[in-house]
Amino acid sequence: MPQTAKTALLIIDVQNDFCARGALAVPDGDAVVGVINDMAARASEAGMPIYATRDWHPRVTRHFKTYGGPWPEHCVAGTPGAQFHPDLRLPEGTVVVTTGDVSDSDGYSAFDGRLPDGRSLAQALNDQGIQALIVGGLATDYCVKQSVLDARTHGLGVVVVEAAIRGVEVVPGDSDRAIDAMKAAGAVFVDSAELDGLDA
Repeated sequence: MPQTAKTALLIIDVQNDFCARGALAVPDGDAVVGVINDMAARASEAGMPIYATRDWHPRVTRHFKTYGGPWPEHCVAGTPGAQFHPDLRLPEGTVVVTTGDVSDSDGYSAFDGRLPDGRSLAQALNDQGIQALIVGGLATDYCVKQSVLDARTHGLGVVVVEAAIRGVEVVPGDSDRAIDAMKAAGAVFVDSAELDGLDA
C-alpha cells in the first residue's frame, strides 16, 4: 500500500443487499470482502485516510422500480440490507459517506454523498490534501465507475484494485465497458498484489 498522506482508500458500497442473498446481489460480490479487508488493514497501518460509502435510500425514491426507476428496492436506510457486510472490517477512524439518500437522485457516485459533518467527499479530500484514491467495492459498472470518473473530473489520481471489484452485469459486458471507460479517463488498474510499493 502506498505510504503517503496524499492518498486515501475509498471503499464503495460493500453492503448486505449487494452481496449473496441480498435484494440486488452482485454476482460473486462477497469475494471482494477479504481483499478489501486486507487493503483497509494495510491502509490503516500506513496512516492513510479511509472512506467507506453506503447506499442509504429512502423508501420512496425514483431509484426503485415501484416509483419508475430501474432497480428493485434495496439498501433502504436503517434496514439490515443497508448494513455493511458482516465480515467487512473497517478500521477505527473510517469515515462513512452516505449516498443515495435523496429521493430524486440515483446517487451512484461517492462524490454525490455526504460525510456525517455535512461535507461532500470532494470537500473532505481537499481539506486533507488528498491527491489520489485507491478504490475497491461494488458494483464495477455503476457506483465504482461513476465514483472513479468523478474522482478524475476532480483531478484526483485513481488506482482501482481489480480483485476488489465486481459488476452487477445487467447487460453482459457492462463491467468490461465500465473498466474501459475508467481507463480512458486515466484510472490505473492493478492486481491487489501490485499495491506494495505503488506510487499513487
